[in-house]
Parts: sequence; C-alpha cells; structure tokens
Amino acid sequence: MRFAVARQEGLTEDLVEQITDQWADSGLPERHKRALILADAYLNETGAPSAAQQAELRAEFSEPEIVEIGVGLALVHGLAKVLIVLGLEPEQMEVTVIPSPGS
Repeated sequence: MRFAVARQEGLTEDLVEQITDQWADSGLPERHKRALILADAYLNETGAPSAAQQAELRAEFSEPEIVEIGVGLALVHGLAKVLIVLGLEPEQMEVTVIPSPGS
C-alpha cells in the first residue's frame, strides 16, 4: 500500500525496494533511515530505540511526526495481523495507491 501523498513527495518503488534487512547500508535518504530505526524497534520487538537512536529521531522528526510514524506502524501492522488470523493474506499483492487521509 502506498499513500498518494507519499508518491507526490517522492516515494518511488526504487526507494521501497531498498527497505530490506540491510537498509542501513542502502542508498536511502537519511530521513528514511531514521524512520526505519523506529520501525525496526517496533516490528522486531527489541524495545525502545537506544538513547543515541532516539536523539537521531528527534534531530530529524518533531514529536508529532514521531507519534504519526508510530501510529501508522501500529495501524498497518495490526491490520496485517487481522488478515493473517482470518486467513485472508494474499500470496502476492499488487501495489495499491490510496488517497492520503485529509487530502
């Protein structure tokens, strides 16, 4: 799933393809890498990002932006789990671009 506003702001499939376990060594912009610090902490259940990582996040994102990233992670992850539990997870999914909320 891709939000239309993300596409408008420069999200390309080339960037998405760089989001692998080795994202830290990828050509992703630093802002994207910093957002992935939070995503990894959430999805890998490793606990809160380290103090150094939290400083990196706060240097790049405002508190509301950090909250928005966290809520987005929780929402999408939760919905994915519902699909799995209901046995509705497709083997392959097409990329879907949806309008961003409020746009």
